[in-house]
Amino acid sequence: MFRKISRIIAPSLAVVMAASTFVGMSPVHAQAKVLVGLSFSDFQTPRWPDENKIMTAALQAKGYDVVSQQANQDSKTQNDQIANMVTQGAKAIIVVANDGVAQAKAVDDAAKAGVKVIAYDRLIKTSNIAAYITFGLTKVGNGQADGVLKALGITDVKSTGKWTKDNPVNIVKLEGDPGDNNAQFFEAGQDETLKPYIDAGIVKIVARQSIQGWLGANAVTAMANILTAQNNKVDAVIAANDNLGLGALQSLQAQKMAIPISGQDASAAGCNSIAKGGLTVTILKDYRVMAPQAVNLVDEFLNGKTDPDLQKYSLASQAGDTKLTGDIMAKFLPVTEVTKDNLFDAVVVSGFASYDDVYKDVANPPARPAAATMAATMAAMAPTMAATAAK
Repeated sequence: MFRKISRIIAPSLAVVMAASTFVGMSPVHAQAKVLVGLSFSDFQTPRWPDENKIMTAALQAKGYDVVSQQANQDSKTQNDQIANMVTQGAKAIIVVANDGVAQAKAVDDAAKAGVKVIAYDRLIKTSNIAAYITFGLTKVGNGQADGVLKALGITDVKSTGKWTKDNPVNIVKLEGDPGDNNAQFFEAGQDETLKPYIDAGIVKIVARQSIQGWLGANAVTAMANILTAQNNKVDAVIAANDNLGLGALQSLQAQKMAIPISGQDASAAGCNSIAKGGLTVTILKDYRVMAPQAVNLVDEFLNGKTDPDLQKYSLASQAGDTKLTGDIMAKFLPVTEVTKDNLFDAVVVSGFASYDDVYKDVANPPARPAAATMAATMAAMAPTMAATAAK
């Protein structure tokens, strides 16, 4: 169950960056101006611009030149950009794929040219990637479902509150973009947590829809149509990220409905919504830890080393496709379930997001954390987080 997931309280971005560039420095320094590429599917997803800044700064601190591009959610554009990075002489490329299948061709071509490609957060469906780094994907889904069930007053199959076989919970599931390999694992995690309740007749999935591009606007439309089809008889929404959750919330508010809604990414907007009583739960994936680790993977590979924490997996098992062959090296990082109860500590005191962003326009917010409190938290966690980032 999700309760086993480790809680992360991370230091500020500056602390992680400083620690990662020091602790993660390879004994063999990068040769002068070796080029590394950063290829992002888009910058519409709020976290990607932040991670671009972190990785760019960390790579430059290690002595690399960096070229960074985003493809506006266009797979052909991303493939062209990756090919152009190879032409420019990039020796490694970190890729946030728009589509795990579509980007495989560009990665195969890059690998043939001797380029080390790191699949970042999203799997690229080829065994020619040098490594895959992401968070525990099914754990994300576990937490989304767990947070919603708890908000409904359901703690286990014997403690379901007002919900019974004669009065089941009607749940809508808004899944991520079908081209994103992660989406199916989030869904699998949700279904894993919901299964005992579905089997017992306590939970009923009344609608399930994938949302193209992870776009909030598409979620608004999808949720409005679902509410019409269900005559507003919906008790909760499990949305695969904050964009989708906030989109669903907009449609629900138009119908003057207030029900539990999940999200993911602990975005500023998502956390602010939780503080205001809109979204119910989001999943914090502390990219301040993952981004420096991706940079360290690049540095290790370009210096002829391998990361001891990488483990071998079959490509088929990670892609959910038995037709795929070959193995990949991967590592999976822990995640944190965030609700109103731990929002302040997990997100604000940890430095993941600012107090002003999280509690903007919130009535009766908690007192602003003292600088000394935040500094103490950051100082206490810095050695552990730096060591983790360096792995």
